[in-house]
Amino acid sequence: MNFVTNKNNSKMNITEQSIIGEIVAENYRFASVFKSAGIDFCCSGNRTIKEACDKKSVNSKELIEKLNNSISDGNKDTMDYQSWPIDLLADYIEKKHHRYVEEKTLEIKPYLDKVCRVHGGHHPELLEINKHFSATASELANHMQKEEMILFPFIRKIAKAVHDHTKVDAPPFGTIENPINMMMHEHTAEGDRFRKIEELSSNYTPPAEACNTYRVTFALLKEFEQDLHLHIHLENNILFPKAIELEKEVI
Repeated sequence: MNFVTNKNNSKMNITEQSIIGEIVAENYRFASVFKSAGIDFCCSGNRTIKEACDKKSVNSKELIEKLNNSISDGNKDTMDYQSWPIDLLADYIEKKHHRYVEEKTLEIKPYLDKVCRVHGGHHPELLEINKHFSATASELANHMQKEEMILFPFIRKIAKAVHDHTKVDAPPFGTIENPINMMMHEHTAEGDRFRKIEELSSNYTPPAEACNTYRVTFALLKEFEQDLHLHIHLENNILFPKAIELEKEVI
């Protein structure tokens, strides 16, 4: 399977009124710029740059300059997820990101349990991190099951109807916006939970005396959060808006 990369973003006009989620959808390179500024681009991607910068007391002109500089970095490339058909994107999210969550949850939890047993007495924040991660693991499992059993099959049904120039019956949930709104609400909850983990771990920085297991655990948690950000971004900012629009064509 060949994936197309986006190489035409040098023409993008970024202003203070640009919607964060929309420009990250055009070029995922921008995600790291927003992340470094402490600005949420996935769960709260429907804000303008100015709104987000004002809330975080970030200089919007300097941020826009950094975004433009990231475009000119020719050594990096990014997938053009925006151009993918919605059924392909749903398949990709399920096979890559859902499987990642399932596999990494099983890998991280024993590490967290171990560092809590060994270091929790001197570092009680580990117990809080473990509690939040356990909640995330449980909630994401339920969340992904709902997507795989209800939402994604209907998205594939819409995609086929568009391709075949046919119509589909209205779903039992009324309109696709209803489950999408629920999924986005759950995305926000997990994004908030991982922000707490990030704060409790001092941005995944282990103490100087930390053992290798401690360090590996924090590295895995950081990687998990990064994957979750991309996962949520692909759904909130690309898949869901496209599905809402395409549903209108086939019902």
